[in-house]
Amino acid sequence: MQKNWFETWFHSPYYEMLYYKRDRKEAQEFIDALLNFLQPASQSSFLDLACGSGRHSQYLASKGYEVTGIDLSDELIEKARQHEYRNLSFFVHDMRNEFRINYYNYTLNLFTSFGYFESVHDNERVLKNVYKGLKPGGVFVLDFFHAEKVIQTMVRHESKKINAAEFTITREEEDGFIVKKIHIEDGGKTFDFAEQVRAFTPDELQQLFLSAGFSIKAQFGSYDLQNFSKDSDRLIFIAEK
Repeated sequence: MQKNWFETWFHSPYYEMLYYKRDRKEAQEFIDALLNFLQPASQSSFLDLACGSGRHSQYLASKGYEVTGIDLSDELIEKARQHEYRNLSFFVHDMRNEFRINYYNYTLNLFTSFGYFESVHDNERVLKNVYKGLKPGGVFVLDFFHAEKVIQTMVRHESKKINAAEFTITREEEDGFIVKKIHIEDGGKTFDFAEQVRAFTPDELQQLFLSAGFSIKAQFGSYDLQNFSKDSDRLIFIAEK
């Protein structure tokens, strides 16, 4: 059976290599802005959904909250577990499946870690599972790209060398998805991977939230929580169970 793109790309060492410059300071400043807006109680519990190697989880846990990170990638979770602590734990888990029920005060899905699936039903399942996992009155934060802005400003072709590996990256809009194709040449070998994220509009995401049972409390367009506009880079929803 052919694997989904995220089952191969996120398991590859080239994923971490390509994104090694991800801005940890920006991630921490975003978490600070969210905490300032949400004002969680000191005993609050957080789920970091599709946590990757756990940069957001680690920073949240440093604030004293109970934090769980889950991700489909064994490799990324193994890396994240190097930072486990009494209030920070990580698990390999597919977000299309239930995890814990009525457990968390907050669930965060950050850095465009949604819309990966070909089936609309699978994306709906994710939101319904998030809803089930939150306590009554719990809050879900979705940080997604602003698809229209991404399409307008898309760099369609670029090349870069990282260590000895040559990366050739192409981007395009294709059948309602934003698709990034990554070709790698390294040590005489070639590898091909892809990223594919559904280009949800704000209205489409709102409808998915409402269908899952959420009420939307706020919408922002940047990591410093400025109001969303047509020029925004991000699309950040705050929703409540």
